[in-house]
Amino acid sequence: MQRAALFRAGDAQMAAGDLGELLVPYMPTIRVPKSGDRVYKTECAFSYDSPDSEGGLYVCMNTFLGFGREHMERHYRKTGQCVYLHLKRHVRQKVPGASGGALPKRRNAKLFLDLEISSDLNSDDFEYEDEAKLVLFPDHYEISLPNIEELPALVTIACDALLSAKSPYRKQEPDSWEEELQASKHAKTLVQLDNGVRIPPSGWKCCRCDLRENLWLNLTDGSVLCGKWFFDGSGGNGHATEHYRETGYPLAVKLGTITPDGADVYSFDEEEPVLDPHIAKHLAHFGIDMLQMQVTENGLRDNDIKPRVSEWEVIQEAGVKLKPMYGPGYTGMKNLGNSCYLNAVMQAIFSIPEFQRAYVGNLPRIFDYSPLDPTQDFNTQMAKLGHGLLSGQYSKPPMKSELIEQVMKEEHKLQHNGISPRMFKAFISKGHPEFSSNRQQDAQEFFLHLINLVERNPVGSENPSDVFRFLVEERTQCCQSRKVRYTERVDYIMQLPVAMEAATNKDELIAYELKRREAEAARRPLPELVRAKIPFSACLQAFSEPSNVEDFWSSALQAKSAGVKTSRFASFPEYLVVQIKKFTFGLDWIPKKLDVSIDMPDFLDISHLRARGLQPGEEELPDIAPPIVIPDDPKALDIDESSVMQLAEMGFPLEACRKAVYYTGNLGAEVAFNWIIAHMEEPDFAEPLVIPAFGEVASSGAAALGAVGLDNQPPEEMVAIIISMGFQRNLAIQALKATNNNLERALEWIFSHPDPEEESDPALDTMDMENNANANILSETGSEGPRIKDGPGRYELFGFISHMGTSTMSGHYVCHLRKEGRWVIYNDLRVCASERPPKDLGYIYFYHRIPS
Repeated sequence: MQRAALFRAGDAQMAAGDLGELLVPYMPTIRVPKSGDRVYKTECAFSYDSPDSEGGLYVCMNTFLGFGREHMERHYRKTGQCVYLHLKRHVRQKVPGASGGALPKRRNAKLFLDLEISSDLNSDDFEYEDEAKLVLFPDHYEISLPNIEELPALVTIACDALLSAKSPYRKQEPDSWEEELQASKHAKTLVQLDNGVRIPPSGWKCCRCDLRENLWLNLTDGSVLCGKWFFDGSGGNGHATEHYRETGYPLAVKLGTITPDGADVYSFDEEEPVLDPHIAKHLAHFGIDMLQMQVTENGLRDNDIKPRVSEWEVIQEAGVKLKPMYGPGYTGMKNLGNSCYLNAVMQAIFSIPEFQRAYVGNLPRIFDYSPLDPTQDFNTQMAKLGHGLLSGQYSKPPMKSELIEQVMKEEHKLQHNGISPRMFKAFISKGHPEFSSNRQQDAQEFFLHLINLVERNPVGSENPSDVFRFLVEERTQCCQSRKVRYTERVDYIMQLPVAMEAATNKDELIAYELKRREAEAARRPLPELVRAKIPFSACLQAFSEPSNVEDFWSSALQAKSAGVKTSRFASFPEYLVVQIKKFTFGLDWIPKKLDVSIDMPDFLDISHLRARGLQPGEEELPDIAPPIVIPDDPKALDIDESSVMQLAEMGFPLEACRKAVYYTGNLGAEVAFNWIIAHMEEPDFAEPLVIPAFGEVASSGAAALGAVGLDNQPPEEMVAIIISMGFQRNLAIQALKATNNNLERALEWIFSHPDPEEESDPALDTMDMENNANANILSETGSEGPRIKDGPGRYELFGFISHMGTSTMSGHYVCHLRKEGRWVIYNDLRVCASERPPKDLGYIYFYHRIPS
């Protein structure tokens, strides 16, 4: 069928009876949205088309999924659904003489409450008209709405319910990222007093008490007042609320949350956090320039804290006029509220050819074979995001000003730049206690979470995450007997410690620290920052040096002893991801960041870190298992906090680390790490540890190490313990199965069955893949073991992710990528040619192998 005829309107207006008769065959397929149904009326399930797009959006009246024009027929062919609601927003220039400064006029405003007004055009100069039609397939007949008198009652009710449905990304939990803030009703008409108030760059304090934290700036008169405990989670005397009751001034912004991307605004009248679309203008009234403000944790402007100002300015290349970039591969991503970590990681991921081929190259096949609900399919959402970033459809240069007026005389076809990854984030974070929240997250943790999902959702014959996978050889030596043990594990990221002791400007750092403490004590502005300069070679050396093994049990001595561990690369990946371990823990266990400058090389050679295996003259530690001590009362088991902190420094949630150490019987961080890898996808992974009561302990103390596995599978905690002793996973599972999950008997079974038969149960293979993030898959050569892409250890830098802020719990992420011979900065929606890429301040670096 011709595209021109595909979306034609009806030839003539039908009578009421004719319309009813026309809809009779389709009535069983039309549903009224119920409570809990998600109505996707703002975004296509396969693309980033919306009612703002040229072709509008088609919403299925049965599944409530939205589709752009290019993807609607795919859904029709797959499901046979015939009735769709076509939603379209038209943008027109206001007629001359319209009142200046007014919000855009909206017709049928209730139809698209969740749509945002494009920032590409001044809303004071344009008006918006929303249009809805019913479209019937296969004849493509269109029925304009509202059409209450002519349509059957069921259809009218269904259309009205669908049009008034809330965003599918809304939840009831107030701290969920999907709880989207609404624009305040006061933002448009807010009166600001011309009282000459200007907010100083330092020394903020509540006007009515001496508090210097949890301060709120009233946007009407510029009063700075303290908040209350119940709202913000930090102390206050409630003077901001008292001021509202006395004056009626409705809006206040929290000082310390103002960034170039927005600020936390609270409406006392509406009694909830809100959005202020005019926040930049409202802050400028009191002399605050949003572009120069950064988030702080103590209520003070970062202009008083030199380290953070410098970091934000340098990483975002502030003060330099950057040229915007448009076209394929230069598409920005909207920040959904602390989602910059996701934006930065996905920009880097889809700059890699293997991911482009796997998802965008297979896009038609992935879309055609996606489930009936593509919003719940990982590969579909990855392909959609990849296409959105790489197609260039959502990154087009603005039209010249002289052409806008001419186009507006007809109908403006608005070009939208950037995509909003709401659907992608909703799916990829589903069930995860951290990524599903509205809190800032660690980009390194999200990278590993993404790789885990890629591993569990294969697409085609090539797994794109293979390019990151490598084998680590760990050599552990007993210091007393001098005997060694060699083991291998899979990893996806090289973590480099920050060798602070190797700083080349120690004298300057000492002098700066003295001045900083004096300034803080006297509440004076801090001195100009002196950042530690660390040679990259020192970090690489710290990585390769032996480290002490906590609570090492020597099988040669049959007792605990001092042990050291050295890590080497048993294989080199195609793409090497390097994390600089800038984050540590303070005395309050809050993650803090080391503010350092590291001379990261453009070309990296780590060939000297190649593993060599057992060397002549070395004697291996005997394969003797340590004694398993299971307390009669599980509550009596102490938790080794040193092992907990070792794991927490790797970026895992603190409560998960405590559970890992507890359930593996305090056998050390290495054993607990295996437990974490096996359980990190569980819904309660980061929930607090609950020690079972004595009566809940299974026979032989098995439950003290973890719950019995489902489908007669052994508890993963026990499997991890046996693996940590050097035995293969399938052997551990067989032994536990043969002994009814009795750990001590299982160890005896292993020693009495030196050559067990290979486990070939398909159900077991499936369980292994689901429960083990580093599950073995077929290698490229066909042998059993992790599939790797080994090669030379010489690399070239092509991208890095930088973090601004004091900890992983706050701040902002930006990505720099080298494309077409130049560096490009991806700062959420802003994509520009980079002039001064801050390679020394990065957090995660991406290298690709140099062909030999």
